Amino acid sequence: MTDTPTKTDAKPAHRSGFAAAAREFVLIVVGALIVSSILRAFVGQMFIIPSESMENTLLVGDRVVVEKLTDVKRGDVVVFEDPGGWLGAEESGQKRGSIGRFFEIVGLLPDSSHGHLIKRLIGMPGDKVACCDAKGRLLVNGRPLDETNYLYPGDAPSQMDFQVTVPAGRIFVMGDHRSASGDSRVHLQDLDANGGNQGDAAFVPLDKVTGRAIMIVWPAGRWDKLGVPDTFKAVPAPGPAPDKPSISLTPPPK
Repeated sequence: MTDTPTKTDAKPAHRSGFAAAAREFVLIVVGALIVSSILRAFVGQMFIIPSESMENTLLVGDRVVVEKLTDVKRGDVVVFEDPGGWLGAEESGQKRGSIGRFFEIVGLLPDSSHGHLIKRLIGMPGDKVACCDAKGRLLVNGRPLDETNYLYPGDAPSQMDFQVTVPAGRIFVMGDHRSASGDSRVHLQDLDANGGNQGDAAFVPLDKVTGRAIMIVWPAGRWDKLGVPDTFKAVPAPGPAPDKPSISLTPPPK
């Protein structure tokens, strides 16, 4: 007498098919999140404009794409991390909760700009930036800038006089809405604990720069490319960049 093999119950085909589809979906989502995170870290990132300092080039609430592959240059609109104490001079973006922050990190939501600022790059290492000449224009390496295309209507290039030489590894930045921008000029007057000027607080380290803003993508009616104004193309090359900045809060010779 031979034993009759017991027949095991087969799993319903629809169950195994659902499990396989679920696993595939999870793998696709995880893969997409990984790719999105890598692109955010090394290629590009979206930011929400948090303040009025770049009006009317950028308005509060605009979404801009920031690319990270190319070096920044004079005239670019750049996003950078707070170098230390700058966000006290103007509002930062509103910080999202933990879930919102997760979606920012993986690149599914635009960065709320908390801890970041956005300005126009005026001076590269070695550049001499001064305000203002006899006609009230900003000077870079002795060349006056024609800022009428991007300066906020009614604003002067600067309401304070200064002459600086940008040190090595740093940049000098200013908002397009000069009267509402806590930029490099404000921090030229920062004092250290002994009452002396700690001038390098005015210059953003290049390693704090996230990238350059290249396009407004939202709202739809504001879609536009962001480029370098022609006036920067005529600025002479800088001299050697000093280790320490040169700062004077006096106007250049007229």
